[in-house]
Amino acid sequence: MTRQQPTLIQSRDNPLLKDLRRLALDSTAYRKQGRVWLEGDHLCGAALVRGQRPAIAVFSESFWPLAPAEYAQAAIKTIVMPDALWRDISGLESPARMGFVLPLPVEQGLDAQAPTVVLDRLQDAGNVGSILRSASAFGFTQIAALKGTAALWSAKVLRAGMGAHFALRLLEGLELQDIDRLAVPLLATSSHQGDWLHRAALPWPCAWIMGHEGQGVSPELQLRARQHIRITQPGGEESLNVGAAAAICLHASAAARG
Repeated sequence: MTRQQPTLIQSRDNPLLKDLRRLALDSTAYRKQGRVWLEGDHLCGAALVRGQRPAIAVFSESFWPLAPAEYAQAAIKTIVMPDALWRDISGLESPARMGFVLPLPVEQGLDAQAPTVVLDRLQDAGNVGSILRSASAFGFTQIAALKGTAALWSAKVLRAGMGAHFALRLLEGLELQDIDRLAVPLLATSSHQGDWLHRAALPWPCAWIMGHEGQGVSPELQLRARQHIRITQPGGEESLNVGAAAAICLHASAAARG
């Protein structure tokens, strides 16, 4: 199949180039632009597998002749730019040489019955993306992010999520009263109280609450939890990284279902 003829961008003043730079480097620019930036062939390929069709595909000039057909023909519009301009928009130390622009998915309402992960003011984009990936892998279908949580559609969270975004119902900027609308039992992680995870009877569906990296789950959400869960740590560490804790807890729920 013959490739479509791409549009060549050669100026740093090009309006699209400026928009791409904002999407790549400003974590909340997607809210103003109504679109998201996926950088790198692994993330773009994951989006295609999930049935996404990009509005724009962007390639560095050196990579364009080498781009696989499924990427080169994926978008409604294709852009090629010199490698020097590509480095201006890349959010990576080693630029990945291609990216997709997708329309920002329309946020759906909270599903009260869905297996959910509640993100309570998580700050680190890598942690948030990792948790989204674990949620998708272990059968959770909804992410409910409270205000103060890292922007779910930022470039860093998207890279860490590796395509999981497109398998999940994502809600952000929520208040505590929004969490009260969940009809599934809330399970709060804790370092000092509650049932040991490996002995606990875990309900399904449920909503796991993952708390702030330094402060943990807020007292308000602790009070709302039906169960408090601890992870045994025979090695003696005081606590686990929240991304690691989430993977352990979500896997335990998936195993209990079986």
